[in-house]
Amino acid sequence: MVQIEQVENRPLVSSPPDDPGAYVIVDDQGEASLHLIVENIHCPGCIHTIESLLHNIDGVHKARVNLSTKRLAVSWDDKKTSGYKIVSALSARDYQVVPFDPVLFGQLAQAEDKKLLWALVVAGFAAINVMILSVAVWSGFAGDMGPATRSLLHWISALIALPAVAYSGQPFFRSALSALRNRSLNMDVPISLAVVLAAGMSLAETIRGAEDVFFDAAVMLLFFLLIGRYLDRRARTRASEVAQNLLSLRAVAATVIEGDGSRRSVAIENLWPGMRVAIAAGERIPADGVIEAGQGDIDTSLITGESLPQAAKAGQQVYSGAMLSNGGLEVRVSAAGDDTLLAEIVRLMEAAEQGRARYVRLADRAAAIYAPAVHGLSVLTFFGWLLLGEIGWQASLMNAIAVLIITCPCALGLAVPAVQVVASGILLRMGVLVKVADGLERLAEIDTVVFDKTGTLTNGKPILANRSEQSGEDLALAASIAAGSRHPLAEALVAASNPVLAAHDIVEIPGMGLEAQIDGKKVRLGNREWCGIDDAAYGDGCSELWLVREDGEPVRFAFRDQPKADASKAIQKLLRKGLQVHLLSGDRSLAVELLAKDMGIANWTAQAKPDEKVKVLEALHASGRKVLMVGDGLNDAPALRAAYVSAAFARGSDVSQASADFIFQNPRLRSLPWAYAVACMARNLILQNFGFALMYNLVAVPLAMAGLISPLIAAVAMSASSIVVTLNALRLRFLKSGNA
Repeated sequence: MVQIEQVENRPLVSSPPDDPGAYVIVDDQGEASLHLIVENIHCPGCIHTIESLLHNIDGVHKARVNLSTKRLAVSWDDKKTSGYKIVSALSARDYQVVPFDPVLFGQLAQAEDKKLLWALVVAGFAAINVMILSVAVWSGFAGDMGPATRSLLHWISALIALPAVAYSGQPFFRSALSALRNRSLNMDVPISLAVVLAAGMSLAETIRGAEDVFFDAAVMLLFFLLIGRYLDRRARTRASEVAQNLLSLRAVAATVIEGDGSRRSVAIENLWPGMRVAIAAGERIPADGVIEAGQGDIDTSLITGESLPQAAKAGQQVYSGAMLSNGGLEVRVSAAGDDTLLAEIVRLMEAAEQGRARYVRLADRAAAIYAPAVHGLSVLTFFGWLLLGEIGWQASLMNAIAVLIITCPCALGLAVPAVQVVASGILLRMGVLVKVADGLERLAEIDTVVFDKTGTLTNGKPILANRSEQSGEDLALAASIAAGSRHPLAEALVAASNPVLAAHDIVEIPGMGLEAQIDGKKVRLGNREWCGIDDAAYGDGCSELWLVREDGEPVRFAFRDQPKADASKAIQKLLRKGLQVHLLSGDRSLAVELLAKDMGIANWTAQAKPDEKVKVLEALHASGRKVLMVGDGLNDAPALRAAYVSAAFARGSDVSQASADFIFQNPRLRSLPWAYAVACMARNLILQNFGFALMYNLVAVPLAMAGLISPLIAAVAMSASSIVVTLNALRLRFLKSGNA
């Protein structure tokens, strides 16, 4: 078994095999599972290393790492291996693990963010002050100062830079050491080498009283790279909070009906299949189950994404997290806790995030080739000059450091973030918020756009569609009755009529409609079945209410969720760009089909639950498509997370916004083709920046290897390359909106 032991105010995994407080769960079939937080993972390479390591242990069936939540889920045959062996294998590779706890994870994430922020502040302070001192040495004033003054300035720079490098470089040093221990290379390895060697040799040159030192190169490099690291870290922290936000939709307690009819309140953790629970109006359903008695209207937006409440009655399936708007229900529990549909949605989101974490950015792909090449050239320079015997080991090392500095990945490191900053600013002015560092890169690669219906392509609010067919008397009567209800269709009916007074003696029948007495006669306003309408269903895809009087013909009020004004135009722009467009909705088939026809969308799917939406996206992915998912409902959150890239609207649910890579601050869809155009140009500029970084290295590296460039000139050249990359990124400002 695995227990928790408190060490330095932090729980660590330890190994007593018979500890009763175990975090390993073993089922009836001998399948053991454990969930851990792996504190020190930073990149997709860590995921591959950990999963490969654990899969090589005999008996391990599954090992899955989520980069955003740093959560490791591992399961194994309890007879073949143990939690202790798994934890020991991770510890042997210097991976720090603790049992998974959302509260603990939040604390660890905050602590890590704080450390990065302080490292950034220290590096920035040091960079400013060291640069001021360096300018004094480099300027014409340097020629007037004597060796003693220059040496004093170098020592002051050392006193500022060396502590800053030791403190602010820790994120890169730890990552580099971890990579080396795991016999691999990442971008942090050459960065760490360049910083350490630059600082070390600068100190040695200062001791010797040499004219040139380059403390400024070390601290400036750390400062710029820490900015990118901190912003990326914050984006991942926000992503990890999504699942917990969704789980907050669960009920806290449930009212259980005992066999003798008595009732008691229990925590939802104590619910089991077979129990009978009572749900009152305004309460969330605590578990999945089947209605045995009662009726009412249920807000099922979590499942279907549709804003209209659904009538519920005996024999109908209900799901945890749905809200009972009115009436009362007695439900027989069929699934509780981690077996509910709500818990499954959270698992779908985490599984989708796991798939996303495997995405390798352009910079990471370049680093896979760049890091070993830089090391090889630097080592070749050092030993080459030693073998020539023309200069000593110090001068040979200086030439090798010049190679490291001149090839230090500032231009490569800025190639992506410089463009992202400019592109994000442009989109922000258009009302589009870019949430994740690689969102633009993904958006530029899409070939398919999948839209949700309600609130995305439509306004998400029903309006009376057949008002012209109604007499003023019928409309006024229906509106007078509808004024007694908060149902969305009733509110739409009231909004379509002149202000009216509510009729008297109105009774709302949950899940059915409204009944009132008008001039001593009974009048009903409600659904087709309750009002006794036998006519064939209309083929217009509208939601409906029927007005039935004792002495009159039934009157149908049809309601439709109107498409957004610019939806059709935005879709046509996307189609002209060669993108496929799909409509994926939880609404009724006829309504979805008609909207798809109006929008010119050939591919559509209706009545899709959250897990079914994810399956549709997985099928598109399996066929080689790269999908942009656009949605706004709670039920869209897993699909947004499962898509290659995703977008949501600011007026949508908090969970869907947290799951998305882009947030549209206004409901207009015209920003979508524009965002795609910006992303495509941004990708082109990034590739140009990589090309420039490559050409720069092809020219500069041979000169540095030949000993023609000093470390000081190398530092200046490195800074100049960063400026060129930044200026190229600013070309994005000249993109015209008409090109979208």
